[in-house]
Amino acid sequence: MPRALITGGAGFIGSHLCERLLAEGYDVICMDNLLTGDVSNITHLQDRRLQFFHYDVTNFLYVDGPLDCILHFASPASPRDYLEFPIQTLKVGSLGTHKALGLARAKGSRFLLASTSEVYGDPAGVEEARRTLPEVDYGADPYDTATGCDALIILTEWNQ
Repeated sequence: MPRALITGGAGFIGSHLCERLLAEGYDVICMDNLLTGDVSNITHLQDRRLQFFHYDVTNFLYVDGPLDCILHFASPASPRDYLEFPIQTLKVGSLGTHKALGLARAKGSRFLLASTSEVYGDPAGVEEARRTLPEVDYGADPYDTATGCDALIILTEWNQ
């Protein structure tokens, strides 16, 4: 049976992803520090194949056993949240991504980073072929900076 880790799994998108992967037959590990996520988003998923861990992915990250994929969705995502929690937003976009990617490498797992249109900067006239870096003003707010940082971490790891 395939096994997935979803960081930010108690958030809006992460919780729906937990539900979908359970429906597809996965064992799902849902990890969330509950800063902006809520356990009520997953309590309806009464399934023994779902494990929830109240945990901050910016800390040491380890999961026992094999993992087929890691889906990294941990991050405050609304302007209200990332402006209220700027340090946590920066940490999850840098350390959290680095730790999750390191776990993927150690486990030989596929890795998916949930990104945002924020990496394109000004939304006016964004085209798919537009370069994402370095056109974004990474000092604008913590979320822009964090999304730029996690993209750079992924690119650096890919190019090593």
